[in-house]
Amino acid sequence: MEKISKELIGASSIPIILSILSKSESYGYEIIKKVKEISNGKLEYGDGTLYPVLHKLEKKELIESYWKIPESGRKRKYYTISNKGKKELVSQKENWTTINQIITNLWKIEPTLT
Repeated sequence: MEKISKELIGASSIPIILSILSKSESYGYEIIKKVKEISNGKLEYGDGTLYPVLHKLEKKELIESYWKIPESGRKRKYYTISNKGKKELVSQKENWTTINQIITNLWKIEPTLT
């Protein structure tokens, strides 16, 4: 199974993380597991990929974080999408839909032989 390029992972990380957090609050390791599960293992985030993006999103006020001790008893930093983040996610969806349509249309065009 071929992995997705680092460049594409980097470009898609913000809409992916915002989409996950738009469904429910989550903590880092859980986000990593969800990304791997949703992509059937084709996309894997490591700590070095995920946490810098989470910090960037928090700095831009697109997400918020707080510490919580769940039933497991282990203190974890949870992330949730902010209202500003929800608006950004709408914009990201529009951008990615447009890019997807462009690429799909380009790949449908039959190449001409010269």
